[in-house]
Amino acid sequence: MLLTNNLKVAGQQLHSYKNLAPGGYHFWFYSPEAPPPTIVPMLPEDKELRRRMEIEQHFHVRSYDWVNWQEKEENMRKQQQKPLVIFLHGASLCGRDIKQVLRYGTLDAMDRGLELNAFVLAPQNPGGAWNPEKLMSLIEWASRTHNSIDTTRIYVLGMSLGGYGALDLPAAYPHRIAASMSICGGAITKEIDNLNKVPIWILHGTADVAVPINCSDRVVAAMKRKNTPQRLIYSRLKGYDHSYPARLFYMQETYDWLFSHRLTDPNRPVNQDIYIGPRNIPMAYRRMGRNGHMSFNGQKEVYGHSNLEAQEFAIIQDSIARADSIEALKESRKYANRIGLSNNKH
Repeated sequence: MLLTNNLKVAGQQLHSYKNLAPGGYHFWFYSPEAPPPTIVPMLPEDKELRRRMEIEQHFHVRSYDWVNWQEKEENMRKQQQKPLVIFLHGASLCGRDIKQVLRYGTLDAMDRGLELNAFVLAPQNPGGAWNPEKLMSLIEWASRTHNSIDTTRIYVLGMSLGGYGALDLPAAYPHRIAASMSICGGAITKEIDNLNKVPIWILHGTADVAVPINCSDRVVAAMKRKNTPQRLIYSRLKGYDHSYPARLFYMQETYDWLFSHRLTDPNRPVNQDIYIGPRNIPMAYRRMGRNGHMSFNGQKEVYGHSNLEAQEFAIIQDSIARADSIEALKESRKYANRIGLSNNKH
């Protein structure tokens, strides 16, 4: 295992790992807490736990038998557990430069001010489709290394190529992924029926020219052929291009929706009470209230303007930076020029 980078996100340590497993993905891993030095088994012969039990009995004048003590420790452990979020990037961030993964997505949103009390795993794909087995090996590593991860609350979300991975992973492991959000993607899995077992939200712009919306249409149609989808929300976002839905990574509602699902939910119903759509997606960047963002070289670029035009310019530039293809890049720049916001004005 080679630890390559340590960065600060939301006041905590963010680590990048390379060569953790032969042929595996390099990845970023965010932990909201320091990992335990060892995982202590709850065994009756554990002398340290027995010593702690005796101390508590002595000072609190309350007797515990060993069974009650175990139950108390287990309840405390469950209360401290946190979910795990897997962020899958699009094709534009593929390669071997691990810092590229910080350009947009969940970790970037946290750097900009999104508060997320969860573990975050953000692998880098060197190229090609996301491999569910390789992704699951990282999930297994995270779960073994951090016993505070709630394995009933593991979520995946991704955009473009990552949107494909966000469906292929739960299709391969429907009883491991609690919920999934796929943004302007599709699916290549042959186990399409498994998607009907998982709460899933698919969102795709009707004006997407990089990954046409029929890629998501085909997935939904295949799910309907296999079974009547009971756990699916499908949002066809009218007029949205390929890059605009990137705002979803910066919305608290996105993670609220994911976190509202557990593997232990009876019949695993999909939560339809949280709204994500044209009424709140356009405001995602502004609602974060941040005054800067991480640029490609890792430096802070601060927008000190207070007027609306300058704020909108920053948002348009974000959209250009997040474009997942040449076509989407051109569309974003055309829009910026059309409304009179271009670099030569600022």
